[in-house]
Amino acid sequence: MIQAYKYDIVKDLKARLENAMAIVLVDYKGINIEEVNNLRNQFRSNQVDYFVQKNTLIKLALNDLGITGLDDYLVGPTAVAVCKADEVTPARVLTKFLKEVMEDKAFPKFKAGYVAGHVFSADDLKSLASLPSREELLAKVLSCMQAPISNLLGVTQGIIKKFVYAVDDLAKKKAEAS
Repeated sequence: MIQAYKYDIVKDLKARLENAMAIVLVDYKGINIEEVNNLRNQFRSNQVDYFVQKNTLIKLALNDLGITGLDDYLVGPTAVAVCKADEVTPARVLTKFLKEVMEDKAFPKFKAGYVAGHVFSADDLKSLASLPSREELLAKVLSCMQAPISNLLGVTQGIIKKFVYAVDDLAKKKAEAS
């Protein structure tokens, strides 16, 4: 009976972890219930699945999915943040939570992460969280692509304006001369 129950848990975990763009392991000790609920709400509002489960069951589910790089980090209290929509969101939400809510406390903290098929250390996840969002990066690329066209347009408009002013001055001089 117990084995069947654990099998069902692993099956559920596997479904939650499958097709994830980012899996972040979090050491959550030293955080109270109110802060945990706040963190869960922030994760939920950003479409991140956040849960706590036994390390051995998480390890079994990850290994079934072919992810073995996180096995060494599944020690001690571990929470899992899973996002299927974006690679950076779990790291960004936890970093924002640490700055805004947990100001001078050391917990919760990153253990490791699995992002885009690679294992990331805690420091790598912090660096990843500090990157601009996808929309910001796309806006910067677009503005760089538009800059030469805008400059060309400004130059051609300046030439046309000078030509129009020159023609207008000629017309005024001819009108004065006649």
